[in-house]
Amino acid sequence: MTGPIYLYIAGFMLAGVASTLLTPFIIQLAHHVGMMDEVGDRRMHDEPKPRIGGVAVFFGFSFALFAVLGVALTHVHGFFPVDPHESPIAQLRDQLDAAHNLVGLIFGSMLILGVGLWDDIMGMRPRFKFGAQVVVAIISMVYGFHIGFIHHPFSHDPNDYIYPPWWVAYPLTLLWYVGMMNAINFIDGLDGLLTGFAAISCLFLFAIALTKGDPVIALVVVALAGAALGFLPYNFNPARIILGDTGSLFIGYVFATVSIIGTSKTAIAVGLIAPLVVLALPILDTAAAIYRRARSGKRITEADRGHFHHQLIFRYGLNVRQAVLLIYAICIVLGAVALFLAGGFHAFGRAA
Repeated sequence: MTGPIYLYIAGFMLAGVASTLLTPFIIQLAHHVGMMDEVGDRRMHDEPKPRIGGVAVFFGFSFALFAVLGVALTHVHGFFPVDPHESPIAQLRDQLDAAHNLVGLIFGSMLILGVGLWDDIMGMRPRFKFGAQVVVAIISMVYGFHIGFIHHPFSHDPNDYIYPPWWVAYPLTLLWYVGMMNAINFIDGLDGLLTGFAAISCLFLFAIALTKGDPVIALVVVALAGAALGFLPYNFNPARIILGDTGSLFIGYVFATVSIIGTSKTAIAVGLIAPLVVLALPILDTAAAIYRRARSGKRITEADRGHFHHQLIFRYGLNVRQAVLLIYAICIVLGAVALFLAGGFHAFGRAA
């Protein structure tokens, strides 16, 4: 049971419209107060650009979630999954848990958005920014977002889970949060790259969530897809505004959280395989960056132009648009593989 499809369409549209309408005002504000990303050695643009575009994406995302959540809780019976064999009290508890996850995700997104805003406006040393990410991750874990069990990757039994001890689960969750936020931050190096990547990845995660019967994750990722697509016309090359750390950290946090939370044992959140495949590009790019910098004696946080998207331009001679479109295509292939692994094509075939 994943709820009426019109709620997902509404979430997608509301997020897209809100993001689209707010972005011009964010551009004006950034120009007015001087919140600009200056030209530098690592910058791929040749003129200063507003760098707090993540605010528009976050607003569209959160506005859509609050609006749809309100309708789902008050007017749509059975939107959140419950076990029909449970007592009414237990079913109510399941629904409250689902709402709890959504509210917690929005709250955590606001916290990491604040970290990104501080970095974009005031600037933060890498170790302070890393420390702030750890704090947000710990707050999320205290709230209840942690990897408590993982579906066995080589088992066909949907109820075959691995339950790691707490001293493994909590460090693993912390590593997942911090790693994902920085992986997404690293990929934000070309006009429109992260925005389009986020939209494509979210649409595939939405399809996977529908096949697994998890309306919470489906609603979250479809809202983020809508907000990203609403922002993309302003962000695609040549961009009028960029996401900045405000947007990249927020998007990374959402990806990390939807890979953890779940409202039922069939949730994709308890099996990290599909999200890992969908998000394989930034994860592998980050791993390569860490290895590259460590081997050359540089600090891991020291920026360079060795990322995959940089290599497409400086080594293989693609322009920015060509490089971005190629990465979009890679994301689509990875998303299709993840959907196949999750049984999505088979499920859609049965539905047809």
